[in-house]
Amino acid sequence: MISLLVLAPGQALRAGLRAILESEGAVQVVAEAASLAALEGPLPPVDVIVAAAGAFTRPDLDDLLNDAEPAPALLLLADSGEDAAGLSGLPLRAWGLLPVEASEEELLAAVAALHEGLVAASPEMLLPLLGPGPSSVRMTDDLVDDLTDRELEVLARLADGLANKQIAAALGISDHTVKFHVSSIYTKLGVTNRAEAVRMAARLGLISL
Repeated sequence: MISLLVLAPGQALRAGLRAILESEGAVQVVAEAASLAALEGPLPPVDVIVAAAGAFTRPDLDDLLNDAEPAPALLLLADSGEDAAGLSGLPLRAWGLLPVEASEEELLAAVAALHEGLVAASPEMLLPLLGPGPSSVRMTDDLVDDLTDRELEVLARLADGLANKQIAAALGISDHTVKFHVSSIYTKLGVTNRAEAVRMAARLGLISL
């Protein structure tokens, strides 16, 4: 069971998030509040914090994470990727970034991915965090090494032109997991679509075409 803390203004929004997140029985919301500052009483250990942008300040989140063991993951629901710019350096287990209007499927998949320590982000929302574009991103050995073995397997199948469902079947994983491996690959390579990912990977010698 994945335990969650939900931070969002408005009781209706929190109730809606709770209903969605607990709909499949794999998630339990153990605490919720309009903001981190409004949270009452000691917080039980949680696996993932689902928070709307503006529901916490950096100092309050720092204090929470310093006391948390093990460190939770954070799923930020925001209108723009710029809302995540202040999260750099936080001791999070994993992080995610989705639009406020994310679908039920996207929310559930993101929470599952974060629980596994994966990046879960909408590529479009990452653009403000990546800078001008792929051509200006300096690819270092550290960045290339950061691709996991599974991500390299997914990348190779992207180069073969396989769709997500085909990749999932080939690797014996779920469609949702493939989706977030692809998102993580985009983030690490500084690209925004499959064609750019394949071109960048070929340029770096990660795959052969």
